[in-house]
Amino acid sequence: MEALKGVRILDMSHVQAGPTCSQLLAWMGADVIKFENPAGDATRGQLRDVPNADSLYFTMLNCNKRSITVNMKSAEGKQVFVDLLNKCDIIMENFGPGVLDRLGFTWEKIHELNPRIVMGSIKGFGSSGPYADFKAYENVAQAMGGAMSTTGVPDGPPFVTGAQIGDTGTGLHLAIGLLAALHQRDRTGQGQYVEVAMMDGVMNLCRVKFRDHQRLTRQSLTEFSVPTHQGMGDVPRGGNDSGGGQLGNAIHCKPHGPNDWLYVVVQEAVWDALANRIGGEALAKDARFAKIADRRKNQNEMWRLITEFARSYTKREFMAILNPLDVPCGPIMGTADLANDEHVRGREMWLELDHPQRGKWWNVGMPIKLSDSPAVIRRSPTLGEHTDEVLKQVLGYDDAKIGALRQAGAFAAPPKKAA
Repeated sequence: MEALKGVRILDMSHVQAGPTCSQLLAWMGADVIKFENPAGDATRGQLRDVPNADSLYFTMLNCNKRSITVNMKSAEGKQVFVDLLNKCDIIMENFGPGVLDRLGFTWEKIHELNPRIVMGSIKGFGSSGPYADFKAYENVAQAMGGAMSTTGVPDGPPFVTGAQIGDTGTGLHLAIGLLAALHQRDRTGQGQYVEVAMMDGVMNLCRVKFRDHQRLTRQSLTEFSVPTHQGMGDVPRGGNDSGGGQLGNAIHCKPHGPNDWLYVVVQEAVWDALANRIGGEALAKDARFAKIADRRKNQNEMWRLITEFARSYTKREFMAILNPLDVPCGPIMGTADLANDEHVRGREMWLELDHPQRGKWWNVGMPIKLSDSPAVIRRSPTLGEHTDEVLKQVLGYDDAKIGALRQAGAFAAPPKKAA
């Protein structure tokens, strides 16, 4: 049995943050009805690689959902929306500030219509505070949430991370909040409003940087390879430093291409074995590296010696040397590496699907493995593919009613009148 079987979600979200959340819940068995305006989610046409087909941007974020198109600018469309509200457990949206309110559906109105419904809302900066009306995108959230200022090399510009922590990270936070609210609803009978701001989500993912921010009021950060000092204020960009209790860094290996790197963590317990392997007894007894405090102080030289040793090996060969020594390490894996990796394929994290418009394509799999209810991943819906199905199965509309609503423009923008 699917974990969320019986949970129905009215998903008005679009682009990335909201769809990430609803796709995850759909993979766990929720019936997700993607509620789109007649033009559809904007990402259906963005970065399109196959003519007249939904883009990978859309297909990779909307698996296992049913699509219905509704024209919320018509009275008939609004009635369909209200009828669906009364059949759903969750409603989700990530519109700009005030969009649903202007359509006449504030949270208070939605709660009045269905007191049991849980509403999930993603905003760039939340619904309160001086930034509430600002627009946000992935990189804006990374910039304002603390991630960019701490990513990159000390003397260079700040960098965004390739992981979509602003959008996808916020979607994951929302999923947790929605499931918690559903659990409470099942005890109390009352739904509630769940809000996650992208800026807040990024701050939460930067928690260790705020740890270091407070440490800097009392001490330097000895684990950093760049100079730090008490009272310096901002946590610096530390390049590939581990930023944790154990020293870590990326080591360039042959043939020294852009992804020919192995990330190595030098734990206290493995130093003697590692030192003996790369530099023999002389390095193992070198006083500059005897204790972790010494290695922190002289880590740039330590990394130089390890890099010099690694010059003769590929990242996989160097990994094979370090694994028997229990040295935590991992190759920097590019997208091509991962798409063809035996471990990734074996864990069903890269799956081939078939789509009626674009044909065969690949999707990232379900990262949460449930032993009794494994995810079965199905393709994303075409625009409005399930409109009649949802109206009949969920709302009990008959063909005559659906026809009348369609004629009134409930599911599509009415044709423009001739001048």
